[in-house]
Parts: sequence; C-alpha cells; structure tokens
Amino acid sequence: MAMNWDAALTTAQKLTAQWPANEPGGVIIGFDADGIRFSTASGVESLATHKPFSADSVVRYASVTKHVFVSMVLKHADKISLDDPLGKHLPELKKPLSEVSVGQALDMSGGLPDTRECLTLLGLSIYTETHNDRLMDFHATMERLNFDAGTQISYSNTGYRLVEIALERLGLRFDDYLQNEIVPLLGVQLKAPDVWNDPVDGLVPGYWHDGKKWQLSSAGLYISAAGSLTGSGTALATWAQALMCGKGQLSGVIEKISEPRKMADGRLSAYGLGFVVSELDGLKLVGHGGSHPGYKCYVLICPEYQCGFVVVANRDDANGSKMAQAAMAALAGRSLPQAGSTIPDGFYLTESGHHWVEMKGGNVTYIDNEDALYDESNGWFSSRSATSPILLRWTGEVLEGELGHAPRYLYPVTPKPAGNELDGSWKSVYGAAFEIVNGTVIMGVGPVLQTMPVTDLGNGRYLFTLHDGPWVKRVCINRLSDNRVELVLSRSRMLEYSR
Repeated sequence: MAMNWDAALTTAQKLTAQWPANEPGGVIIGFDADGIRFSTASGVESLATHKPFSADSVVRYASVTKHVFVSMVLKHADKISLDDPLGKHLPELKKPLSEVSVGQALDMSGGLPDTRECLTLLGLSIYTETHNDRLMDFHATMERLNFDAGTQISYSNTGYRLVEIALERLGLRFDDYLQNEIVPLLGVQLKAPDVWNDPVDGLVPGYWHDGKKWQLSSAGLYISAAGSLTGSGTALATWAQALMCGKGQLSGVIEKISEPRKMADGRLSAYGLGFVVSELDGLKLVGHGGSHPGYKCYVLICPEYQCGFVVVANRDDANGSKMAQAAMAALAGRSLPQAGSTIPDGFYLTESGHHWVEMKGGNVTYIDNEDALYDESNGWFSSRSATSPILLRWTGEVLEGELGHAPRYLYPVTPKPAGNELDGSWKSVYGAAFEIVNGTVIMGVGPVLQTMPVTDLGNGRYLFTLHDGPWVKRVCINRLSDNRVELVLSRSRMLEYSR
C-alpha cells in the first residue's frame, strides 16, 4: 500500500498550528523504516525564553516510558520472569498483592492500587514530595487490591513501580540500562530521573492552564519507571523506529510487548506490556500515550507498513492520541472513527459497590475516567480503549455490558444533595482524616482546607469533587457499613475510613 506522506504532513501541520506561537507547544514527527520523514512544530518550549519548540526540545515522556522499561524486564528474563509472583522479589508485600504476577503487574490486570491516586485519597497534594523507600513501605501495608488479579483491566502505575524496585534489588537500574545499552545503540539522549526536581540536560518546562493563565507544572511523587523517561521528540522517534525495525537487541521486542495478554478467564486483553493494540479503519496499530502535569506524549506504530508517528508537547491540553491517529489516517488513506452514542445522559449505578457511570454528550465517565464511545451496531457502544475497555447498551431499563472487561448492570439514578447521614469525623489507618458536616466534606487544614458538597447517588454511594492543581477529581464515597466507607477513584478503590 502506498503511503501519502504529503497528506500526513499537511494534517500534522494543521494540528500543530492550533498551538499559538506565543504559547507552550509541541511537535509531530513521522517516520518509517528509512528514518524520519518529517517533523512539524509550533509554540514555544519556554514562556521565559520564548524559544520555539522543536523536534529537539526535551520533554517528559510520562507513561510512554512503560514499554521501554519492559524491554529491560524482558532482557533479564533469567532473573525475573513474567510468571513470578511479586512476593518472590518483594517479600514484604502482603497477600493478595504478593500473589500478583510480574506480568499482571505490567499488563494492567493486577488490580494494584495506583500510588498517586492513593495519596490523593489520603489528602496529599500532587505537589507533596514522596520518597521511594517510604512508598514501598506504604504498599507493604496494603491488604486489598482494586479487584481480583486477572479479572479486570484498570490502569495503574504501581506495577511498574514495584517491578522496578524488584530489579533494583537484583542490581539492575533502569537508567543504567538506558545509558549503557540503549543510548549507545541509538546515539540519542535519554534520561530517567528519579524525581521531578532532578536536573535533566535541556529539559523544557511543562505548562497547564488554570482558566486564566499558564502555570508551570510540577509534582512531588517519586516518578519510577511508570513514567520517568525524558528525551526529545527526535530521540523518541529514533527509539520507536529502532523498536519497529528490531534493531540490535530490540529484535522481536515489539511483538512481545504488543501481544494480547490472557486474563483469568482466558479472554485476551488488548493491553500488552506497556503497549496497546488498536485498529484504525482495518489497520492494526500499536503504541501508547503518556501524561504528566504539563506534558503529553504519544507513540503510534503500524508494524505491517513499517511507519509511525510521535507526538510530544509541553502543554497539558494536547491530545497526542487523536493527533497521531489523524496523521496515520491521512498517511494510509483511512477514515477516522466518529464518536457518539445514543445512551441517555445521566448517572447510572450498579445495585451495590462503587461502580458508577455518567453519560454526557455521548461520552462515558466510569469512576471518574472519561472516554468517548463509538457505535458498534445493534445498540452497543464501546470505548475502543485498551486502557479503559467499556462496552455498553441501553435496554430502556438498564445499562448493560462490560466495564474493564467485567460484566455489569447499571440502573439510572437521580442525584440529590446528601443529608447528614455521613456527618462526623472519618479517619484512616494511615492517619488521614476528614470531616463531613451537613453533607459537606471538609478536608485539609489552614489555607489548603477544601469544603466540598456531597452528592447522594443512592443506596450508599456518594460523590464529591476535589481540586488539586491541574487535576479535578470526582471521588466516590462507598458506604460499607454505618461507620465504615471506602473512598474510590478509577485507579484506587480500596482505601477505607472509619467514623
């Protein structure tokens, strides 16, 4: 099939032109087996220097890091196997976390509570500094998963954090792997800092918009191999091309990381090992996105026709996935899918548990994670997302289908302001606490105290909205008994508080 690189470039230029020359920006790069075919950039890499953003601007790759780290894990299969339980390498972990396999930890079926969202539910800001040893101690206290391992798919960074610690205890560090093996192979600059404030040569600042002006991004979490990698757009395209072509020690790696993974019931998940499989008008694609505060990134590869795209940006509102798909559609002469659904707007709940859905304008939000829906015929709509697989149909009485590959039936509910049934002081075993007074959550102290009205969804499920820098989180309160609740976000579903 002939590839239309002129059409791809025209599309990419239109997309980057959306970023004004005096605002944070980004770059789209197209490549094939012969090398980089084009790059088109717009915006600036710094609002202090106003230097134009370019293919050589160094950014944070965020979760695009994951598949690069997996290439290291696969290289050391003699020391750590995908079938090993985490407890074999991290004996301080308690059941059931210790029983999750390394493969499940990396393929999003492990049910491991996400570190950052756990900290959010403990009232700790995105800016709160944390250290790796203390985070490991924190996970070693956990006695619940988000769900039984292998039964669902739900995105979490914790598996990568834990597997990285396991490798470090074997004397294997991710950044050493990069500097000793990958950088010499590719001839590019890549660096995996431990924390946000570690210096990185040439790293440009990231930005988010607060509704009035651009703000510099930052974060306090010890980053880990879930998202620590930094480099330029050119460096990422060079890596992606080498991965696609199986250069040197990367031979066969793209097939291994993008192979669908088996769940407990034998079904296949489109989330592999740091890479996801997708389809664009019949064209099989593999890749992954990344998001840190102020940075967005995406890699998209078509293995069959040996071509791909990289998108990196230092602005939080960039949609790398849609940009890469649009460029690929133009290149291959394919049609982009049209999102939308006929499921009625409103809130829906399972009969029990923390599973809530909001339908709005054709999009679906499931436990505070929003996705577009696409028509699959016969009344069914799906997210077409490997990281958040959703398949739903409205019967006229109930919303039925699958959420995270788990079968669910959800019923329409009418939200209302909460009464005083939750009023009181609530505390967790970790020392975190909040008050509920007259149906309002009060969390934090002094100038960072937040008061958040609670919405009653019915049958012991409630929502309140938490603001944390660039993030807005809708937290579910799931009432387990009169004096016991769990706070739930998409990636953390097991933190309990008692009154």
